[in-house]
Amino acid sequence: MPEKLNTMIRAEKVNKYFDDQQVLKDISITYNTGECSLIIGVSGSGKTVLLKSLVGLHSVDSGEIWYDDVRFDTLNELEKKSIRTEVGMLFQGSALFDFANVEENVKFPLDFFTDWDEERKLDRVNFCLKRVGLENVNKLKPSEISGGMQKRVGIARAIALNPKYLFCDEPNSGLDPHTSILIDQLIYEITHEYNITTIVNTHDMNSVMEIGDKIGFIYQGELLWTGNKENVLHADCKELKAFVFATTMAKKMIV
Repeated sequence: MPEKLNTMIRAEKVNKYFDDQQVLKDISITYNTGECSLIIGVSGSGKTVLLKSLVGLHSVDSGEIWYDDVRFDTLNELEKKSIRTEVGMLFQGSALFDFANVEENVKFPLDFFTDWDEERKLDRVNFCLKRVGLENVNKLKPSEISGGMQKRVGIARAIALNPKYLFCDEPNSGLDPHTSILIDQLIYEITHEYNITTIVNTHDMNSVMEIGDKIGFIYQGELLWTGNKENVLHADCKELKAFVFATTMAKKMIV
């Protein structure tokens, strides 16, 4: 695959309403190439809405979303599709097709977005599965593999098109702590190895401390703090401190 140029995603004064409720309030942030950028906050804070707005699953009511020098939020559906060929998505719960085997799941974006022949598609599928540490599972159904393996299949599918941009929605949801660490490490390695602009929506402080090159904390629809894993624990933001404390205590209680 060709080497990627520097790429970024930029939100400028993004606002989003659902009926009369404002869920995003003047969000401005830039996500850079080769970084794992995390969106954190409590449930209902707006982090999932921001992620879906950035990828175009939600339209924004005002503000701008840019992919490099292209203003994404003003594109029509056909124009957005050309951008989406450069986007990988890891959904919460993996979102694999139950009726399809592992190979067919990973091959799906290649079937949808390329005109490659079957041999080339299969070569790419096998490469991606090997990269996430899965071999000889091509013909298994999602129900026949573990939750952690399903997440790795989801990552393989997300990188099948060699994306410039990778979006991960709660990648550790439902996983045990050990498997969560493995998934975090895999996302981090792939981001830096392939120079991807990666955005991860999470509430897992372990993920924050392990892979948080850039962190944005959202509280009641506002971006209250940005920083990295080196300074998140010492941030001068009482709402962030409360989130970190509550998340850490909940983790200890579970353990």
